[in-house]
Amino acid sequence: MNTPSSSLLDLSPLTDRAERLVKAARAAGADAADAVVLRTMSLGVEVRDGRTEESERAEANDLGLRVLVGRRQAMVSTNDVSGDGVAALAERAVAMARATPEDKFAGLADTGLLAREFPDLDLTDPDLPTVAGLEAQARAAEHAALAVKGVSKSGGASASAGIGGMVLVTSHGFRGAYVGSNHGLSVTAIAGDGTGMERDYDYSSTRHVADLVSPEKIGRSAGERAVARLNPRKVSTRKVPVVFDSRTAGSLVSHLASAANGSSVARKTSFLRDKMGTKLFADGIHIIDDPLRKRGLRSHPFDGEGVACRRLALVEDGVLRSWLLDSPTARELGLLTTGNAQRGGSAVTTPGPTNLHMGAGGVSPGELIADIADGFYVTDLIGIGANMVTGDYSRGASGFWIENGKSTYPVSEVTIAGHLLDMFLTLTPADDLEFRYSTNAPTLRVEGLTVAGQ
Repeated sequence: MNTPSSSLLDLSPLTDRAERLVKAARAAGADAADAVVLRTMSLGVEVRDGRTEESERAEANDLGLRVLVGRRQAMVSTNDVSGDGVAALAERAVAMARATPEDKFAGLADTGLLAREFPDLDLTDPDLPTVAGLEAQARAAEHAALAVKGVSKSGGASASAGIGGMVLVTSHGFRGAYVGSNHGLSVTAIAGDGTGMERDYDYSSTRHVADLVSPEKIGRSAGERAVARLNPRKVSTRKVPVVFDSRTAGSLVSHLASAANGSSVARKTSFLRDKMGTKLFADGIHIIDDPLRKRGLRSHPFDGEGVACRRLALVEDGVLRSWLLDSPTARELGLLTTGNAQRGGSAVTTPGPTNLHMGAGGVSPGELIADIADGFYVTDLIGIGANMVTGDYSRGASGFWIENGKSTYPVSEVTIAGHLLDMFLTLTPADDLEFRYSTNAPTLRVEGLTVAGQ
């Protein structure tokens, strides 16, 4: 293991740069300004057939300055603010702002909503693996996949680690910074031969290396999933209950969050735009956005505007209760920001989710399918296939056919279709919720979807 250098963990020099930029912007004539600095360092290796195919190390600093002249705003970015670059960048940003049209919703976040305390979310691993350590992880995962009977070859394995930080400084007094690490491991296995080959994968992504699923388990899972897909059958088109396994179920939560994005609602491009306060799901279903979950993949103590983060119920007891908002979209909708502003170094904020999950239900996955005489168990989805304007849903899928309450033979090359509002209303969650991804859900059952086959 390597201990991250102090330069990666100490963000005070970047805070100084951001403060200099904001000060220079005010001196150049800006009425308000904020500066964000993003620092990243990452290591990654790719292995195939026991040999390292690629090894990469990357480091970057990305600094963005936003200035406001009245309700006119402009954004500029750079990775070099040394010497006279600070004043020149600020002057250019102010000149750009003066030449842009007014945006009546632009502006810094309300001072009363800014974070004053920064909770410890345990986002930083004190140790990062060496390249040799990453290679060993990837090889172990690949070896475990190849050891599964029926696996014919490797589709490759990769391991990665990195650390990154964010600094935000505003002209109305906010100063904040945080650092987070990340670790990842993935492997793809191929089963069968010739035109009958099937592939599948598994992966793990965490803040701390100790939380990673072991390479042996990841590899074995990928191999077993690939073998289980061999010799798939076709099915005829019909309407049946569809069960999404926990890896694919999170996509339905993501669709809800996309439609509940304040930016889409304000543009009237969301099928949920007139559904606030409406019962979308059955009683007892909750969908939560939680930026304060310890070791969460998208956790942070403040958002892209410096607003204090909080746990947010998008859906509470089946009822849609909130949009995802940053300050501009909140002003446009006559609401308050929910602390969901996201930003990079070269763009203004947009609202978006953090750690999303749907709460667990009260039945096991086995009980969820026990009464299904004829149905489809989805283990993989293809394409985007969800129209956020209309709510129409259509995606390519593969998985297993359910007969008399049991998962039987593999199925591929089918399409599942319906409407998201109907799907939400008939959705039933199982009790197997795990927090493995940035968006998590238990196994989910949806009634009456069209499965289009041959």
